[in-house]
Amino acid sequence: MLAKVLPNVITIGNLFFGLLALKLVHDGLWEFAAITVIAGMLCDGLDGIVARMLKTESAFGKELDSLSDMVTFGVAPAFIMYVAVLHEIGVIGWVVSVVFPVCGALRLARFNVRKGIPGYFVGLPITIAGGVLATMALYSEVMTSPSVLVLAMLGLSFLMVSSIKYPNVKKVGLPKQTYWLGPALGVVAVVLAVRFPNDLPRIVFLPLILYALWGLGGHFRRKGYEDSPLESDVHL
Repeated sequence: MLAKVLPNVITIGNLFFGLLALKLVHDGLWEFAAITVIAGMLCDGLDGIVARMLKTESAFGKELDSLSDMVTFGVAPAFIMYVAVLHEIGVIGWVVSVVFPVCGALRLARFNVRKGIPGYFVGLPITIAGGVLATMALYSEVMTSPSVLVLAMLGLSFLMVSSIKYPNVKKVGLPKQTYWLGPALGVVAVVLAVRFPNDLPRIVFLPLILYALWGLGGHFRRKGYEDSPLESDVHL
């Protein structure tokens, strides 16, 4: 019985961290809310690993995962960015803050009803987009112009609903002997978050933004190859 519900319990942990992030933002602690979004990312990755390991994947779990992702990686990061920066620019900031979770909802709905490309995600996963947004807010002191953050937020929104392919790292085959690495990494992340609460989210931002840009760069490289004269001659 425990094996059947364990993945869903972890998914609910994802939802819990998303709700906690909203509470922290409401209390004026939006910097710490970024850490809870990262914790939600760990749960989001771990629930799938556990479900596959225990062979308990289900349609119910998939829907619960999407609803949790909407809160943790759609609403919470947008709220973090709004409170951190975008409230300063009035209605425009509010509208941009709404656009992000709306695009996230569209991304999740498309993922649930359309058959994907094996080995790839179509569009930037909301988990990555939300992680980038939540941690990017911590760089708001460096990015002194709100317009830069607005453009970045709109760019992430577009990438979620785009047809750009991103590699699906969740589908990388791992031996059963290595499944313990997931919980171990979770413990390490918790220790680092407690020890370095201000630095960890900033560090996590780097691989997340690189992943987002990697898919975008790969898309343009493929388009350039398809449009090249040599490629055109091959199809003649």
